[in-house]
Amino acid sequence: MVVAGLQRAIFEHKIAPGTKLSEDEVGEIFGVSRTIVRSALQSLAHSQLVSIEKNRGAFIASPTPKEAHEVFEARGLIEPRVAAMAAKRMTDQTLEALRFHIEEEHAAMDSGDKGRALSLSGGYHLKIADIAGHDVFTDVIRSLISRSSLIIALYWRRADTTCESHSHHALMKAFESRDASAAEEIMRSHIVDLHSGLNLNDPNSSPLSLADALRP
Repeated sequence: MVVAGLQRAIFEHKIAPGTKLSEDEVGEIFGVSRTIVRSALQSLAHSQLVSIEKNRGAFIASPTPKEAHEVFEARGLIEPRVAAMAAKRMTDQTLEALRFHIEEEHAAMDSGDKGRALSLSGGYHLKIADIAGHDVFTDVIRSLISRSSLIIALYWRRADTTCESHSHHALMKAFESRDASAAEEIMRSHIVDLHSGLNLNDPNSSPLSLADALRP
């Protein structure tokens, strides 16, 4: 519950990188013991969403510009290949699941919930990885998507904080025709475009308090 709640707040940009996570405050918000909170923070630290500093406590991780470049460079190398693999394994059922996911993403954008739309955009990339059926790549992409959310929270410079819808629709067309080469090229261009949307000199911040960010 604590891990999922913190992840959701991070992915939906309700909590800013660098925010201190007091064990007592988090425990009070979720109604759990400090032991449970401590275990949850260790789990999030393992996935690099939280940084635990000796004698200072736990903080939402704050990726540096160098880390931001490296994360998107890694995504640009891995995700095009994974998209091609997914195109070859695509079925009518998995296509329908992707269509439904995009509909949810659009609904979030239309309602003005940009944080949820961003979270769903990352989830779309994870679904593609699942369809590709390569467990190691999926694990790596899950970590990269998590770190990307923090990077976008800090460095995104565009008004629209979500993945460009035209890229996702172009990917869907490639998947529908089982065109692995097209899916690979579209994904490569998409990641480059996301990378170019970062302003690595002007970090942003979240206006929400920890309690407001984590409130169900």
